Amino acid sequence: MKKEARNKKDNCCDVKVCSCNSTCGACGGGVYGLGFIGAAVYYISQATGFWMGVLGLLKALVWPAFLVYQVLRYINLV
Repeated sequence: MKKEARNKKDNCCDVKVCSCNSTCGACGGGVYGLGFIGAAVYYISQATGFWMGVLGLLKALVWPAFLVYQVLRYINLV
């Protein structure tokens, strides 16, 4: 019985047993990935040159920071 519990704990981040209540933190990965793709498409489509496209990819990596900043600015906390 202890062996089964230990194996379940060791494999908590397996795709097969991972849930949003587990400690592996994999549930937000899909949302972040889709957001990254969307942000990358947006920033690259708005780019006027190659280096602006590279900057767009870098911005796409940190899009949640821009989102949180704008929300805080909207509610007058920043």
